[in-house]
Amino acid sequence: MKNDSTDMGASYLMDAFGRSLLHELQENARLSIAELARRVGLSPTATAERMKQMEEVGIVRGYTVEMDREALGLEVLAFIRMTCDGPHYLRLKEFVQTLEEVRECHHLTGGDAFLLKVTTTSMEALEALIEALLPFGNPVTSVVLSTPVERRKYAVTGKLTTVAKKRPGRR
Repeated sequence: MKNDSTDMGASYLMDAFGRSLLHELQENARLSIAELARRVGLSPTATAERMKQMEEVGIVRGYTVEMDREALGLEVLAFIRMTCDGPHYLRLKEFVQTLEEVRECHHLTGGDAFLLKVTTTSMEALEALIEALLPFGNPVTSVVLSTPVERRKYAVTGKLTTVAKKRPGRR
């Protein structure tokens, strides 16, 4: 849970300048401070300070490089839904953190306990991963055929377009 000072700092930082800065960083996180400042309309000093504050309160968590998984030999992308009972829950949670194949692990509500996003070098490697998960519960696997939307940018304007607004014939 966030404390009040973090929430106050975060809301102050999410003004028009902050949102513009986040938009520019999502487009190109390698921009220089001087170029970011020019684009958002702040001085370089104010821009650098704003970025530092956004990092300190956790709005900006890091700057990363995107890589092509297939170029790394990770040909298979799959999602594994895991159901498990109480005694296996904590052990599974610890185990998946040790697996390089697990790219993401999400704790869920409903019938499944976890949703794992995994990458492997082959279907045989995926099968071995599934077998390694069996002692912890019941895995249900879906192999990804294609990804029409990947790593969509966050809407930093503060306004999201809802599905209802996009439906034809609705007012």
